[in-house]
Amino acid sequence: MTADQPVPAAQYLRMSTEHQPYSLDNQSATIQKYAECQGFRILQTYSDAAKSGIALKRRAGLRQLLQDVVSGAAPYRVILVYDVSPWGRFQDTDESAHYEFLCKSAGVPVHYCAEIFANDGTLASLIMKALKRTMAREYSRELAVKVLEGQRRLARLGFKQGGRPGYGLRRVLVSPDRLPKQPLAHGEGKSLPLTR
Repeated sequence: MTADQPVPAAQYLRMSTEHQPYSLDNQSATIQKYAECQGFRILQTYSDAAKSGIALKRRAGLRQLLQDVVSGAAPYRVILVYDVSPWGRFQDTDESAHYEFLCKSAGVPVHYCAEIFANDGTLASLIMKALKRTMAREYSRELAVKVLEGQRRLARLGFKQGGRPGYGLRRVLVSPDRLPKQPLAHGEGKSLPLTR
C-alpha cells in the first residue's frame, strides 16, 4: 500500500436504547471526520442498536467484529469507535481491555475518535483509557441502581412495571395526581412525560 492510499478501516457504533434515534448517525459523522483527518477509509460498519454495553452476548455487531479480526478475515487495518463507552461499559474493565487487546494482537488497533487522548500506548493514554473505562462502568452501575429504585417506587404506588396487563385488566393513562384520563389501546404509549 502506497503512502497516498487511505488505510482501510471499520467503524463500530453502539447505542443503548431505541430512544436515541440520532446517536448512531452522530457517532458515524464524528468517526468519518476523524477518518478523513487521519487518512483512513471506512470499508465496513458494525453496529449494535439499542444494546446495553455491559454484556458481549447481546452484541452481535461487536461479536462479529471480533470474529472477523481474530480469524484474519478482516479487510481493514484499524477499528474506529466514537469513544471508550460504545466499545463497552463492561462491569469488569479488564473485559473491555481484553477485546481491544485481541484486536491489537491481530494487527488491527482500535482508535477512539472523540477522546482527548490518542490510543497510542503512552503512559498518559493508558491512564486516561483506564479512567474512562472505569467511569463508563460506574455510570452504568449507577444508572441501573437509579432505574431499579424508580421502578420499585412506581410499583409501590400501584403502577405495573412492564409486560402485558393481566387477563381482564387494561392500561389507563393517568394524570400526575393519579386521576384516570383515558384507556390505552394495545401497543399505545403515554404521550405526556409527566404521566404514568
